[in-house]
Amino acid sequence: MQRRELLLLSGALLAQGTHAQAVPTRILVGAPAGGSTDTLARALATELGRILGKIVLVENRPGAGGNIAAEAVAKAAPDGNTLLMSFTSHAINASLYPSLPFDPVKDFTALTCVATSPSLLVAHPSVPAKDIRELIALAKARPGKLNFAIGAVGSSLHLAGDLFKMQSGAYIVNIPYRGTAPAIQDVIAGQVELMFAAVGNAQAQVKAGRLKALGVTTTRRLAAFPDVQAISEVLPGYESSAWFGLFGPAHMHLDLARRISDAARQAIATAEVRKRLDTEGAVAVGNSPDEFSKFVQAEILRWGKVVKFSGAKPE
Repeated sequence: MQRRELLLLSGALLAQGTHAQAVPTRILVGAPAGGSTDTLARALATELGRILGKIVLVENRPGAGGNIAAEAVAKAAPDGNTLLMSFTSHAINASLYPSLPFDPVKDFTALTCVATSPSLLVAHPSVPAKDIRELIALAKARPGKLNFAIGAVGSSLHLAGDLFKMQSGAYIVNIPYRGTAPAIQDVIAGQVELMFAAVGNAQAQVKAGRLKALGVTTTRRLAAFPDVQAISEVLPGYESSAWFGLFGPAHMHLDLARRISDAARQAIATAEVRKRLDTEGAVAVGNSPDEFSKFVQAEILRWGKVVKFSGAKPE
């Protein structure tokens, strides 16, 4: 190859690289602005952009339990410029919806699990149970008399309650709400007795005595609530933590996927992102693409059994 041709080729490759840096990366979020998924995505985007040396933007596309944003990413070019910050519903929707316009595994490249978020089983202080064992005994003594407030049908918090009922054999009625805020307010007011709530949403209310924490959904007790038992202490194998993960479209080049995953994991480890995670009551993960892919597949199978038990239908 002549020297002139080499120079032209080098110039073309340099131009392509410059163009790739100039095109912003978008992280689509299938939830409204201000929620945990959105705020974690924005914290991640800032640090991810700094590490990659390019602009990373967050774009909210809420609706259909995250399916609208997921479909857009599934159909996007696998060039790394369109990513998805998804959550537990990505796995739940595989069985909750009778049909999806995408395959939640085959149409995505799993990059990393950003974080998990434990939940609390909380009750109005008037509920005459101080722990999980007493709650189960109370529910069985009064079948259908206790209620679970549900912020969103088909959400991880909804299915945390149905998993509890499935494993305990207790009959507790679900009361659906349009959002976590009105649901938790009705539990505080005593209109509904029980609720599964994210630690970040319930912690202040528990500390103030407006709610009573009966159990945590992690396999071990939380440092913030050392006296509150893990539900698994009474119901072996019980576990239900929400998770947030970063995906790209399917067929991303292996090197590109690895580069974005590595950058995301570096971002998760920064003080800025860890601070945001702490604020949301979330725990950093940052696993490999292979580990995250296997986790998602296991979650689809696990939640499929709970969805079948619950009979839940999409709103």
